[in-house]
This record gives sequence, structure tokens and C-alpha cells, in this order.
Amino acid sequence: MVIRQHYILCGRRGRKVVENARKKIAKSINASNEEIYFTSCGSESDNLAIKGIMFANKLKGKHMITSKIEHPAVLNTCRWLENNGFEVTYLSVDCNGKISLKELEDSIRNDTVLISIMSANNEIGTIQPIEQIGKIAKSKGVVFHTDAVQAMGNMLLDVKKMNVDALSMSGHKLYAPKGVGALYVNSDIKFEQIQHGGHQEKNKRAGTENVPSILAIGEAVELLYSDFEEHNKKLQNLRDFFISEIESKICDVRLNGDRFDRLPGNANFSFKNVDASQLLLYLDSFGICASAGSACTAGSAEPSHVLLAIGLKEEYIQGALRVTFGIDNTIEDVKYLVDKIKCGVEKYRADNT
Repeated sequence: MVIRQHYILCGRRGRKVVENARKKIAKSINASNEEIYFTSCGSESDNLAIKGIMFANKLKGKHMITSKIEHPAVLNTCRWLENNGFEVTYLSVDCNGKISLKELEDSIRNDTVLISIMSANNEIGTIQPIEQIGKIAKSKGVVFHTDAVQAMGNMLLDVKKMNVDALSMSGHKLYAPKGVGALYVNSDIKFEQIQHGGHQEKNKRAGTENVPSILAIGEAVELLYSDFEEHNKKLQNLRDFFISEIESKICDVRLNGDRFDRLPGNANFSFKNVDASQLLLYLDSFGICASAGSACTAGSAEPSHVLLAIGLKEEYIQGALRVTFGIDNTIEDVKYLVDKIKCGVEKYRADNT
């Protein structure tokens, strides 16, 4: 009997932890507690939102709209839907990675159910006009989902003000562990579960909750937004200093993404006639972690779909390097990084001319 009481106490404690984290995440985006669902990652959140909404509303229509530069979690979900009787319109972007609001509005049909546009791009950092997209979606009676994996913690997000009906997030982008995510869905929106089993998460996401990681994502969101202005000002200063140093010290370089409407800690540069994979190996030898694209496409031989969509030529695509800054980075780190990038670029160009 004592053992049974102990387990009951643990169960109650676990439930309290989960609900407390749900409350913190809801508060950070101006949602209600019951509108937050815990998942295993951002990709699962995207899948649950897009498939769940499309299947639940298929009597209205089978058409949705997204952009050509979405994360693979969205694009591959859309391709799966196309193979299962749905239609998808893929919006183009300009040279900075922004969609056209006019093209979006012109693409909406009577049978359009959903618009899914990311808040900010994971490769080039460009921030989309989310509030304007939300207004268009609401005026047309279309559900609006945004992949906010990159935006959470880096942008102020108010789902009511922005008319966002569904929003995906991931723990590891917020300094929480890998393997936990969350999804917001407006309580007025119909969506179906896509993973079947138990009755967890209000019968919308079957599977045992990862309680320690849910605790962590709740704490992480609370900490980031309690110190939002200082955190983002620091990242912006590091980013702007890095951009300025790279552009002043290295020739034949191009900043990818919008110069101003971009994530505070993101900088993506293309170095003409440089192989980024070789540059990464050089940087790695000095303890520097960067990427030639998104982490989710690492190991792929295909050129970045994002860089292709913004119209980059091959000599710039192959030399694209993405750098992201975090709370532990300093100006000294940036100076060290710039020096090593400059040496690496010059070495590669000298060896291949």
C-alpha cells in the first residue's frame, strides 16, 4: 500500500510538471494552456499540424499553400500529402528569401484549407511578414500554421495578434534537450491525431510524455522570454559585428538572406569559388562548429533548396557557410571566427587557382 501511494504521488508530480510547462509555453505566445500539445520535436509538430488540419478539414477542400524554402519537415510532409490526394501550391521567394503577399493572396482558392509559412528561415535567417500573412489568412477563412522552430526565443510571438492558428516549436533550439517539441493549435481549429495509441495530450498525440524534457522546454522558454531584450540585443551585436568584419576583410563574398529582417543570431555567407565542405573541415580543426546548410540536410549531396530558391549561382551556392551565435558567445569568439574563416578562404582559393 505504501508503494502504491508512492507511485500515485510520483504520477501527480509528473502531471504537475507537465501542466506547469504547458502554462509557461502558452504564456510566452499568448495562448491558452489547453491549446499546447507536447511532441518529440519540431518535425513531429509540423507533421501533426499540417496532416492533422488537412485531414480534419478535407470536406472543405484538399488544397494548401506553403513556400519553396520551408524546412524539410514541412516540404516532405507536403509531398506526402500530394501523393495522397491533396494539392499544394509552393510560393516563390525574392532574392532575400521573402514571399510575395500578393502571390499568396492570388494563390488562395475556394478549396484552400491551410497556409503554412515559416516564421524565419533556418538557413538564411530571413523573417517572413507573419502578421500580414495572418491577416490575409483570416480574411479568407483559411487556417494559418507557422513553423516557429527558429523564431521561438528569438522573436516576440503573439498568436492572437498575428492571427496564427497553429505554431510549431522545438526544444533544442531553446537550449532544452533534443527530443522534445511543442505545438500550439487554436481551440477553434479542427485537427486529427496522426499517431495512434493511448489518450495522452487530449487524444491528439499518443505516447508517453517525456516529462524531464518537457520540464526543460518549459523552463527554457520562461528564461529566454524573461530576458528577451538583453538576450536578443547581445545576439544582434555579435551578428552585426561578424557581418561587418567578414564583408570588410574578405573579397567576393555575399550575405544570404535579408540584411535587416533576419534572426538575431544568424549569418549566412557565400564565398565565391570556395568549397564550403572543405572550409568546414578547416574550421573544425580549430574547434569551430558551423554548417554548410541546415543541420537536417547535413550529408546531402544536393545543393540547398533555399539558396536555389533565392537565385544564387553555383559558384556561390557551393561556398555557403551558416554561422549561428548563442548566449555563451563573445566578441572575442567572433574575432577568432573571422580570422579563421579569412585564413581558410584564402588558403582554399590559393590552392585551387
